[in-house]
Formats: sequence, structure tokens, C-alpha cells
Amino acid sequence: MSTTADAATRTAGAAMRIVITDCDHDSLAVEQRVADEAGAELVLAPPGGREQLVAAAAGADGLVVQYARVDAALLDALPGVRAVGRYGVGVDTVDVAACTERGVAVCNVPDYGTESVSDHAIALALAAARRIAWMDRGVRAGTAGLDAVRPVHQVGGRVFGVVGLGLIGAATARKAAGLGYEVIGADSRLEPGSTVAGVRVVPLEELLRRAHVISLHVPLTESTRGLVGAAELALVRPDAVLVNTSRGGVVDSAALVDALREGRLHGAGLDVHEVEPLPVDHPLAALDTVVLTPHLAWYSEESYGELKRRTVQNVVDVLAGRRPRDVLNPEVLDGGRR
Repeated sequence: MSTTADAATRTAGAAMRIVITDCDHDSLAVEQRVADEAGAELVLAPPGGREQLVAAAAGADGLVVQYARVDAALLDALPGVRAVGRYGVGVDTVDVAACTERGVAVCNVPDYGTESVSDHAIALALAAARRIAWMDRGVRAGTAGLDAVRPVHQVGGRVFGVVGLGLIGAATARKAAGLGYEVIGADSRLEPGSTVAGVRVVPLEELLRRAHVISLHVPLTESTRGLVGAAELALVRPDAVLVNTSRGGVVDSAALVDALREGRLHGAGLDVHEVEPLPVDHPLAALDTVVLTPHLAWYSEESYGELKRRTVQNVVDVLAGRRPRDVLNPEVLDGGRR
């Protein structure tokens, strides 16, 4: 991989230049193997602001992004870019419309973490419902009383509600059913009364009123931002737990804190947060009824390697004139360049 010292210089003979805008992974060996097989130059941009990124990515044919924002201004500063690949499922940091207008293909990896995220959602649901973290802290503090954690219920006879029945939501539903939950789902794309992956689809309001576990599996869009707010939490039964492994912005965290403090919700299991990393003094961190993890539901050794390989391979395929496995705006592959 090119070092930051020569990041702005194309390696002689390289057929394509791919710049990783930012990445906190411990190694880029997987990405480098994909690039080497394609005869591509792979560059990791140095840390810094927008100006430093533009300088490092000068002459880039493709970008790979983790957290960096890709917008019209960045694309206009890098007119040679033909593909943007994002590490992950969501592309809320990428302006897909601006990319499409400029003939830039946007690729993600929509199914790499299906098993890992659904595993984590189930783990959070059980931990919050059984108040495992609260009990753990009690044992460590030398207390083992029952009264503090009551009520705790068994799975049998409980309802597990899945909001968003895409790949991860469907996998979570399958695992919840295997544990003995009755599973229902809500999805704005699906007609209430229909059945998808063995799950009966109901209106969101019905799911919120009935479910003992509400597990969120929707992308962050303008229509889903604040999907679960004060009005929605007012519908939820007090013995329910809320699980979020999708995006922090889907839940109004202030409204969630109020519901938990007032005993209108049994607990919550949150892997994603409106502000990441979650500040240590955030009100959620002070609540014993909340189980928190640091946006790592996607991680397993298996999913980690797959994510890295496929992210770069998608970009390589676009630059090589092949249709990638995953592309959000396929029309640009047939409509020519800017």
C-alpha cells in the first residue's frame, strides 16, 4: 500500500488508483490483496480535514470510505472518481444523488453482517429483558437481591416485534422464533396482513402496542429519522424492551431516556447512538436498565473479512468495467460519465 508520503502520486503503471479516505481497522491486508490482484494502487489517506483528503486523493479513480462524508463538493474536487465504496450497509454519509448526477457508482455491502447483527440483536434483547447487565453490576458490588431487577419474564408467551423486514430483520425474526417468541413485523414497504419469511406483517402502531421486544432494523433516511420518538414510546407497553442495531438517529434518545426514567419501558439494548462514540456522561449511560455496546453488532471474524474484501472488490469491478455485486445507482453504469 502507498504510504501517506506518496499518497498524491500515482504509481507508475497502475491501471487504477483507489483511495481509502479513512479507516480505523487494525490492518488493510485484505484490501491490499484485492487491489494487488487487480493491479491497482491502493492509498490510505492521512488523517486530517477536507483539504488534506482532497490532496491525498488527487487523481483517484475510486474512493473507499468508512466515516468520511462524500458530497458534491468533494466529488467536484476529485473529478476523476468513478466509484465510491462504503464499508457497511448504510450510506447515510454518502450523497447518492450527487454521485448519480456525476456518473459515480455508489456501492455498499448490504448483506455482509446479516448473521452477526441479528445475533447481536437477539443478545441485546435477552440481556435487556433479563436485566443481565444490571445483575452483573450487582454481583460485582456485592449485592444479589431480586427486588431490584423484578419483573423478569420467560420467553414463552412473549411477542417479538421486528421493525424492518430486510435481510437482517428477517434473520432476527427467524432466531427469535427459534427461541420461542411469537414474532410479528412491521415494514413500510409491505402490506399489513401479508406474511414475509414466516412473519405476519402488522401496522407499526399495532407492533408498538403489542410487542414485548421491539427490534429496529431500518436504514437511516429522512422518513426513518426519529421513527421512534415520544409519541411512539407512549404506545409501548411498560414491560417492553427496545433494541436498536440499525442507526442511532432512528430513535429520539431524549424521549427514550424519559420513558426509561419514568418506568414506561422495561429496558433497552442499544448498539447505535445519535452521537458516536456515546459520551460517557450521556443520560443513557447512567441508566441500569440500558445495555450499551459501541456500534459493533456488525463484527465477527467472518463478517469483518467479508466486508473488507467486498468493499474494495465492488470499486475494482466498477473501474474495470464490470457490474459490481452491489451498487445503489446501477443506472450510472449504463449512462456514461459526467
